[in-house]
Amino acid sequence: MVRFLAIRNLAVIDHLEIELAPGLTVLTGETGAGKSMLVEAIDLLTGGRASADLVRTGEDTATIQAIFDHQGHERLVRREISAQGRSRAFLDDALATTTALRDFGRGLVDLHGQHEHQSLLDPVEHAGLVDAYADHPALVDAVATAYETWRTAASALERTRLSAKEKAARIEWVTFQLQDLDRIAPKAGEDEALLAERQVLANADRLTRLTTEAFGLLYDGEAAALSSLSGVWKRLSDLAALDVRFAPYLEQRDELRSRLEDLAFMLRDYARDLDASPDRLQQVEDRLAVLERLKQKHGPSLDEVVAKHGALQAELDALKASDETAVLLEQKAEEAAGRFRTTAGKLSGARKTAGQKLAKALEQSLAELAMPTSRVEIRVDCFPDDQSRWTTAGCDALEFYLSPNPGEDVRPLARIASGGELSRIMLAIKTLATPDEEGRTLVFDEVDAGIGGAAADAVGAKLQELGRRFQVVCITHLPQIAARGDHHLHIAKQVKGGRTVTSVTRLKAEEREVELARMIAGDHVSPQVLASARELLQARSESESRAKGESERPTGTKAKGKRGA
Repeated sequence: MVRFLAIRNLAVIDHLEIELAPGLTVLTGETGAGKSMLVEAIDLLTGGRASADLVRTGEDTATIQAIFDHQGHERLVRREISAQGRSRAFLDDALATTTALRDFGRGLVDLHGQHEHQSLLDPVEHAGLVDAYADHPALVDAVATAYETWRTAASALERTRLSAKEKAARIEWVTFQLQDLDRIAPKAGEDEALLAERQVLANADRLTRLTTEAFGLLYDGEAAALSSLSGVWKRLSDLAALDVRFAPYLEQRDELRSRLEDLAFMLRDYARDLDASPDRLQQVEDRLAVLERLKQKHGPSLDEVVAKHGALQAELDALKASDETAVLLEQKAEEAAGRFRTTAGKLSGARKTAGQKLAKALEQSLAELAMPTSRVEIRVDCFPDDQSRWTTAGCDALEFYLSPNPGEDVRPLARIASGGELSRIMLAIKTLATPDEEGRTLVFDEVDAGIGGAAADAVGAKLQELGRRFQVVCITHLPQIAARGDHHLHIAKQVKGGRTVTSVTRLKAEEREVELARMIAGDHVSPQVLASARELLQARSESESRAKGESERPTGTKAKGKRGA
């Protein structure tokens, strides 16, 4: 769960701090005020791709940080993006990779960004949705690994079958690429290590001064803390003789002194060994520049550059292989293909089973989202013998089919669904595919696209229901949804000194009425519209109270007024 979010110099946002609570939080405000940047900020904190375009015009660095409540412990996450596009990440103030952020965020945050429902129009994306619902990541990873193993073996075999002229040209090109990489000899993670070293070197004078001052205060000064401690222990010994409650502290004196001495010696050695040489700083800058050019040419990340070196070396070895080796490569490729077919077949079977369950669950969920007569089919076709259709996702062609109206045959979702239907289908899928884990955060950016009226009210009810299970953050332009929020934040922008400044306000009851009235009628809010907004809030509050009462009622107790009561 996200407890606190702070943003500085991100796009239109100059400085923003938000405290987030459990339940459903709705964010409203005019278009362009910066609401979607909040989603972007959370995405960056969970390993999203950084870009120089995200840094506010005229600023050197954009900074996003948040406090996450993770399994009862607070975790601090920070991301910094420079105007040159470089990025640094920190977990609990320790330097971390974006991969580490993605791993951290995978179990905590589920982002549904603006226009993401458009992915439903691409059948290629459908398999991933079924896999998320089925929750079989180990099987998905096994298929991806089997595919890469087969593809590597098949590519090596293909290269041995090139003509002599083609092979010579390919060997020359691969050799040239390898020489370029060998000349620089990059190492995985080297750029991040150099960025950390540059930070130290650029602040060497301050680091030296601080460590020297701290060493003097602790160990080597006239009034050094360690020297003064002997008097403390003498008095503590006298106190313990009179009151045993001081004895435990006295027993810790040797351990405490040892730890303070370790700190003192670390400060002394750090100041002594710190390389403040401008030459070394220049070397680091030059090396980073070389690595950056290498990443632009072979990357985009340094890990991918290193991986490419390995792939090129393997290709060169294969190109130089003898005919005898070609026979072995053919055998290896056939074995790898067999393992892929077996693993992909298991995934295909699991998808068919999960697809049937998901289709039924989607029909029920869509009925709750004002699509009561919808029929859903998820068709899975497997092509184990057609290698042209093999991918890291398996050998399946999987597609969602929908009939939103009675009497109509199901048709491919991409061909018949409207924008409003896509929004609701994606909300239903996200709801069904989200593991029911305590402390999880769901973020929805304009899930209300293309809907209104009863459909908007149904989506609001679904989000309100999700808010009882998860922390839900929803950006919306519809009053029916905004009225469902347990908490309401208003994002606004204004111009100060010729620059756009974004602010966030936590709305109280009366302020919520005014904001809902604005969402209903625009800038001209009449007493009648204000009364409608008040009635909307009251109705949603009563609905939530009834829902909570039913959820807390003991099993077997029937609600008053219902059939059979």
